[in-house]
Amino acid sequence: MILGFLHGLSGVALGTAALSLAGALGLLLGGLSWRGIGLGIGGVLFAGIFVGHLASLAGLAFDGAMIEFIREFGLILFVFTIGIQVGPGFFSTLQKSGLQLNLIAAAIVVLGVVVTLGLHALTAVPVPALVGLMSGAVTNTPGLGAATQVLKDIGADPATLSQPGLGYAVAYPFGILGILASMLLLRAVLKIRVEAEEAAFDATRARGAAELPSLNLRVRNPNLDGLRLGEVPDLYDAGVVVSRLRKGDELLHPTRDTVLNLGDVLHLVGPAPKLHAMELILGERAESALTTTKGTRLAWERIAVTEKKALGRHIRDFGLEAQNVTISRVMRAGTEVPADGALTLQFGDILTVVGGKAEIAAARPFFGNQQRSLESVQFSAVFIGIVLGVLVGSVPILVPGLPAPLKLGLAGGPLVVAIVLSRIGFLGPFVFFMPPVANHALRELGIVLFLAAVGLKAGDSFLATLIHGDGLIWMLYGAIITLVPLLIVGFAARMIWKVNYLSLAGVLAGSMTDPPALAFANAMAPTAAAQSIGYAAVYPLVMCLRILAPQVLVLLLM
Repeated sequence: MILGFLHGLSGVALGTAALSLAGALGLLLGGLSWRGIGLGIGGVLFAGIFVGHLASLAGLAFDGAMIEFIREFGLILFVFTIGIQVGPGFFSTLQKSGLQLNLIAAAIVVLGVVVTLGLHALTAVPVPALVGLMSGAVTNTPGLGAATQVLKDIGADPATLSQPGLGYAVAYPFGILGILASMLLLRAVLKIRVEAEEAAFDATRARGAAELPSLNLRVRNPNLDGLRLGEVPDLYDAGVVVSRLRKGDELLHPTRDTVLNLGDVLHLVGPAPKLHAMELILGERAESALTTTKGTRLAWERIAVTEKKALGRHIRDFGLEAQNVTISRVMRAGTEVPADGALTLQFGDILTVVGGKAEIAAARPFFGNQQRSLESVQFSAVFIGIVLGVLVGSVPILVPGLPAPLKLGLAGGPLVVAIVLSRIGFLGPFVFFMPPVANHALRELGIVLFLAAVGLKAGDSFLATLIHGDGLIWMLYGAIITLVPLLIVGFAARMIWKVNYLSLAGVLAGSMTDPPALAFANAMAPTAAAQSIGYAAVYPLVMCLRILAPQVLVLLLM
């Protein structure tokens, strides 16, 4: 009776029910864990395979065009929200200390591609299955989407299009376990003490890892006595902000016209090298705190930039100095940036404003500070961003040596566009800001739809491939792709470049874009921040490389 009822459903209705069932079961399956190890979002893929296999046994047919659309739209939604999330900090992670970590992570990606090419030369695994194995071995779902998309672009038949999903599913479980095994093997072989690594990392941060430290300086240079603050060399418009000044027992809001005297104490905020330079010019460090909370008319307040008229304007354009107000810090996407007068404001910036209470209240409307705006999604910007991403992804890129033009596709195009747009902040009336909760929800929805659709497509052939086909040997190949790059680069990074083990663990997890691996790394030293910092530093670049690599392999090998 039930089977007859199901056969009476339309292809769209049946596909919708199957996708929803796969999503529900997969999320439940992914939520199961043992000692912090679980399938995570990959559970949706296996649930989709299970539902697709049952449907095949029952002779049920889905609407193929509808399943294909859901798969591709889910992928677009997923990669676009990733780009919006990582975009503001993407370019900064390629600088300074983050450069070494990104080079290590990029080496893991490149070596993984080399290992995959070696397997292609030595084995008879079809290229579509091989790129799926590579994506599953590194637990990178967008890479699977990119491989599927480029295969479709070159005209692959439906049977070929299902092979990346099969390879991904076979390699995925050990992809999760392999990264954990690599961390433990590095720790055991090199006899690393986690407590010592944590202490060493904390000591490094204490020596100046903070991006925007503050410093109280007492004026001792007699050459500055009687000068205006605006005449002090490099004090203004060089990335240093003077937010408070104490003359005797009085705490003042400093301006360029404030006259400086010996013994005055200045509170400066800025990058550590510039603060050190100001110490050499002004005098000496002062131990006394310049608080704005006791016995003073000065106050400070955090104000969010939500007013569209403020977007794209420089801090100096607001004339805050004339109003006795100073912006001492700017928090952007979780990172403090120098509050230089030339800084261009973006939606969602959090400004630390110092001045009198009345003056701060007068300045607040310039920036908006509307909490509701920070909690709402600019859906018009999301859709225009997706349009631009699809268009950019469809542009052919001629690369010497490739038989056909390379395209970013529906995986790479929206990702690159989202990174650029979130970095820009706004484009005309469109504001590319998304609250973290909304971003997470849309990203989760996109990846669930994509994995459920891939699983339904692969369900009718997965068990046959695993039991009667080459599934077991594919598992071995996937394990090789997982372990060889991680262990070679991991040992080199530790033994040659002396990278902190906790930071390295975060980089290894980030090189696989694997949140469960990060959770495992965090559990080794729950109070340390090194793992999360390493993971976040390499995640944006690795995600781009993981999406591009399968496309290059398909175009090179097919």
